Amino acid sequence: MSELITAELVDLDLSATTKDAAARSLAERMVAAHRVTDLDGFLADVAAREAQMPTGLDGGIGIPHCRSEHVYAPTLAFGRSAAGIDFGAADGPADLIFLIAAPAGADDDHLTILSGLARRLMDPEFTAALRAGTDPAAVAALIRGEEPTSEAGGTEPETETETETAEADGSVPFRIVAVTSCPTGIAHTYMAAESLAAAGRAEGVEVTVETQGSGGFKKLDAGVIAAADAVIWAHDVEVREKTRFRGKPVVDVGVKAGINRPAELIAEARRKAERGEIAAVSEADGGSGSGDGDVGGSGPDHAHFGVRLRTYLMSGVSYMVPFVAAGGLLIALSFAIGGYEIASAKSVADHFVWGEADSWAALLNQIGSAAFAFLVPVLAGYIAYGMADRPALVPGFVGGSIALTVNAGFLGGLVAGLLAGAVVMAIQRVPVHATLRGIMPVLVIPLIASAVVGFLMFIVVGKPIASLQNALTDWLNGLSGSNAVILGVVLGLMMCFDMGGPLNKVAYAFAVGGLADPTDGSLKVMAAVMAAGMVPPLAMALATTVRKKLFTKTERENGRAAWVLGASFITEGAIPFAAADPLRVIPSVMAGGAVTGALSMAFGATLRAPHGGVFVVPLIGEPFLYLLAIAAGTLVATALVVLLKGARRAAPDAAGEAGATGSDDSRVTVAA
Repeated sequence: MSELITAELVDLDLSATTKDAAARSLAERMVAAHRVTDLDGFLADVAAREAQMPTGLDGGIGIPHCRSEHVYAPTLAFGRSAAGIDFGAADGPADLIFLIAAPAGADDDHLTILSGLARRLMDPEFTAALRAGTDPAAVAALIRGEEPTSEAGGTEPETETETETAEADGSVPFRIVAVTSCPTGIAHTYMAAESLAAAGRAEGVEVTVETQGSGGFKKLDAGVIAAADAVIWAHDVEVREKTRFRGKPVVDVGVKAGINRPAELIAEARRKAERGEIAAVSEADGGSGSGDGDVGGSGPDHAHFGVRLRTYLMSGVSYMVPFVAAGGLLIALSFAIGGYEIASAKSVADHFVWGEADSWAALLNQIGSAAFAFLVPVLAGYIAYGMADRPALVPGFVGGSIALTVNAGFLGGLVAGLLAGAVVMAIQRVPVHATLRGIMPVLVIPLIASAVVGFLMFIVVGKPIASLQNALTDWLNGLSGSNAVILGVVLGLMMCFDMGGPLNKVAYAFAVGGLADPTDGSLKVMAAVMAAGMVPPLAMALATTVRKKLFTKTERENGRAAWVLGASFITEGAIPFAAADPLRVIPSVMAGGAVTGALSMAFGATLRAPHGGVFVVPLIGEPFLYLLAIAAGTLVATALVVLLKGARRAAPDAAGEAGATGSDDSRVTVAA
């Protein structure tokens, strides 16, 4: 097994002043050591991981890391900065920077070594030795574990000694089981485990930790969980197999809280156990499905309200999208076969002729309409689920269905989901006797919450929301001239800012909500949203075609795929380019999206399908002008990104052209 770190991968005088420059400097050492195959591709993966959550830790440590297909072998590079570099830690800049690179298919042995390093970083003697080292070879040996530090470094959390001592004097320690996980499963997962175990030893608490890392996880023994008094989840991805912890008080936080303030979490777990606060746990192994990087990072108990609200809404939207895609495309196909009047056809259950195209069109339309009928209930149900797990599903669906009954529509579904989640969360905070805990999630909570939400939606908030929905519909129908163009600009900017992220989903959900009760205005909004969402990948595909030298080999390959993704309205096709060069790519595609959105609205283009890209052009009103709007925005975004990238590289290329030889990728590295 090759060594994870050698002297060549150690820089004791790291001169970089930003985290991006530090990552590049250390990654260049990995490339020179033949551990990384594509510098820019690897740095894009590092940037994408960093965008999910800062990797700075208290104590002056920065630990950027990722799993990447561009990594040949598991590798560590270490840099020591005299001035310090900001990696987002609460206590200030980091002077010890570890860049951890793991292959996309790293084996368990290497992951074990990486997790050992993560634990050793919690040992003050280890970090002090790193700060005092003067010889790169000696520092590399220290990191490899060839020189002893404290006994805690690189070991699994042990609690058996404390338990035996407690039992010997007749007392029983407070027992906590914990789960730690992070998106990459390399560093923070194991650092949080070590931090919680160490705090437990200091507090006289028995802490047993399950690390859900990249190489899978070894389940806690069922007897250990049963004997535990409380549970701590310190996670940035959803805890797997949550139902094992049903009936226990749970402290639910992000993984960095497990690293930085373990004593507080243990104290909070004690308080919850004393008050008998039992968490509702979902049957699902996974989570809300939001895919949002902030979900676990903040933790439901500690995140800023705006972050939590966004997470809840994105949970509902993400579960709604498959219904949108299936139902909307079926309806669109029915229109293509039978025309728009097919929507008023008789029920195919009463009248269906096998040889008539109109019967098949009516069948597709009515199946699609049935799928569309679930949009608002599913939205409401999974907003509530994102807030309070499985017990909130029933009141969420009930509230969403009532929203349709009172004509409150899409807005009513949003409100119903939030109400259902809030009501369930409030009920969960009420202490109950142990004998009732088993039936609370499956009977008591759904029953009470459904009644409360139903009352609120029918009697209190349903009609005002319906009035607001009608006003919004009338406003969309009345859009003309400059008002429509301004809305198109705003929607275009939102679709292209984060390319599949929260703002993109908000704009898309706004457009899809109008399709549930289509009007001329809502169909224009849907057209503008889809057109703008196609611009980023198409622009990057065109840019990599017309100015190949500005892009790496990997980016050029991604560019070929982006043609298809853009044509299919998959905005995420531009994410690799934005992650590698956000300051140039994102403003460029936003400008292009704004142009496309504005032109689509100005041309009066309409769209009855919620997805499909160029494949649903026959269903678009003013199709030629619509395609012209997309082409115009794509050209604007392409021109801007080429101009900005060319300006960045013009000076380095001019200075080094006389000596620059080799492939395009090598020139990119020099220019950067």
